[in-house]
Amino acid sequence: MIRHVDISDAGLRKLIRQKKISFGGNARLKIYGTLGCSSGKRMKKESRVFFREEKEAIGKGFRPCGHCLNDLYKKWKDEIV
Repeated sequence: MIRHVDISDAGLRKLIRQKKISFGGNARLKIYGTLGCSSGKRMKKESRVFFREEKEAIGKGFRPCGHCLNDLYKKWKDEIV
């Protein structure tokens, strides 16, 4: 997990191009989603974190985003109810 405040914009773009970052998340709310998600783009930089793969986000206790990962979110929600 990489915190957005700990990396430069150029460094972040480089990691995305190299496919070393595939998902973003909100550390405060424990939600992860795709890098192109409109909800994720609105979050504060201080709360934003990045993950190499989905398994890493799940392992850290993050749940899927209800907007960009709707099917996974519904499955996650059904499992906790």
